Amino acid sequence: MLISSIPDTPDTASLPLDEQTYRRLRQALVEGVFAPGDKLSIRRIAEALGTSPMPARTALRRLAAEQAVDVMPSGTAIVPRLTREAFREMAAIRAALEPLAIRLAAPRLREAELDRLQGLLDEHAAARASGQPEFFLRVDRDFLFALYRAAEAPTLLSMIEALWLRRGPLFWEARWVLMGRPAEAAHRHGPILAALRRGDGEAAARELEGEINAATGFLLAEMRFEGDAAPAGLTALAGRRRAAR
Repeated sequence: MLISSIPDTPDTASLPLDEQTYRRLRQALVEGVFAPGDKLSIRRIAEALGTSPMPARTALRRLAAEQAVDVMPSGTAIVPRLTREAFREMAAIRAALEPLAIRLAAPRLREAELDRLQGLLDEHAAARASGQPEFFLRVDRDFLFALYRAAEAPTLLSMIEALWLRRGPLFWEARWVLMGRPAEAAHRHGPILAALRRGDGEAAARELEGEINAATGFLLAEMRFEGDAAPAGLTALAGRRRAAR
């Protein structure tokens, strides 16, 4: 757990401490700072953020209400592991909402914004070439959220962020697997940007829907989820250990 890597949110400096703490933890989950199964104790969160325990406790309770963490009776929170069905459901909702955001954003994008997206696309290729999965995921997120914010639809953006709260930890755990995919399968940001430059928001939205569905199928095949049976080798090993007792 990279608890020391909880991101700063300088635009929230004027907000109450409870709200600052909540937003920093929420952003950390969206960014994949924590992996499934990580434990977030009130004490360690407070120490990392330089606050008293109360703002940390309040923030974890709010995140529990959003189903982003599970809080134990002791107050310690655990980043949940998704079941296959929960992941499929989340991906299906993403495949509906996120392309909608691109459709709304398309007519609002100006040349300067499209050029910035091209810069992020170049950074994405550089991250892959240099073998930096954390950078790879961050640039992927920055590209997509630049589009989602451009939609100027606050309610829709909030719903997408809520999905990414649950997406972030799994994608962090899968970062090396994701970066190991062939470049042409890793994402469809190039075709998305090309469609947006043509003013074709519908084509860009279809590309993103295809990207989400492809990543979902890939992770369902490559990753273990909560409730999955243990691999046969591990099951046999456990049986031999029990028999030896």
